[in-house]
Amino acid sequence: MLKIAFIINPISGKGKGNLVPKLIEKYLDKSRFNSEIVFTQYGGHGKELASSFVQQNYDIVVAVGGDGTMNEVASSVANTNTALAIIPLGSGNGLARFHGYSLNPKKAIQQLNQGKFYTSDYGVIDGNQDFFCTCGIGYDAFVSQRFAEQSSRGLKTYLKVIFESFFSYKPLFYKLSGDKFNCEEKAFLITFANANQWGNNAYVDPDAVIDDGLMEISILTEFPKWEIPILVYQLFTKKINKNPYVKTYQTNSVTVSREESGPFHFDGESFPKGKEIKIEIIHNKLKIFK
Repeated sequence: MLKIAFIINPISGKGKGNLVPKLIEKYLDKSRFNSEIVFTQYGGHGKELASSFVQQNYDIVVAVGGDGTMNEVASSVANTNTALAIIPLGSGNGLARFHGYSLNPKKAIQQLNQGKFYTSDYGVIDGNQDFFCTCGIGYDAFVSQRFAEQSSRGLKTYLKVIFESFFSYKPLFYKLSGDKFNCEEKAFLITFANANQWGNNAYVDPDAVIDDGLMEISILTEFPKWEIPILVYQLFTKKINKNPYVKTYQTNSVTVSREESGPFHFDGESFPKGKEIKIEIIHNKLKIFK
């Protein structure tokens, strides 16, 4: 029997988290799992709960919510013997989509019944903040900051913020230093990818592999406005890395310097950072159950 804990964010998916316990009771294989269900009550609570389950030697902790809930839970189970699983209820669900978790809660629970363990990489920002899908600087971080300020969530709101922010955002000059490269660019955005998408099947780094010990760095340089429809099309068809305004690199660690402090994002959450930021990949130290 596997010990499995479900950490549910009750406000995710416009309250859908509150419906998940009944689905667990009905569809989880009780011959394979001993389960525990808890709800988060405030920001950061998911990380505390997950840490407690790790200390109790649970085999699996399931993040039931959006990318923020996933990050909190994954940060506590990373580099332990406890595995992460996801029932995605958020607006982006980048890591969940990458690993193939169903966006239907019932089907996601049924997937767990057939689940297996494997390992993947994860990333660390400045030695103290884990990320599991992508992190970034520039326009996408600015969008994440603006999106967090909105009263509503979802794809419609996200797209609205994307287009409104485009006309107010100004590219900055960046210096990047990795283990095998150095470059200087005036960039619209820079993404550091462990997995291959931001979420909503927007594939910012189509070639990203989650267990190779490397991150994919995608730099979108300055581009003419007429290029926007092409970039959007390529973003959703896994062809963005073919665009002439996109430069890509691979590395296991990189330091990025910019002209001024500002927003930085990880797994869809925006927060302020200084002028210099270090990002590195931790190889195969996150257990996944799917």
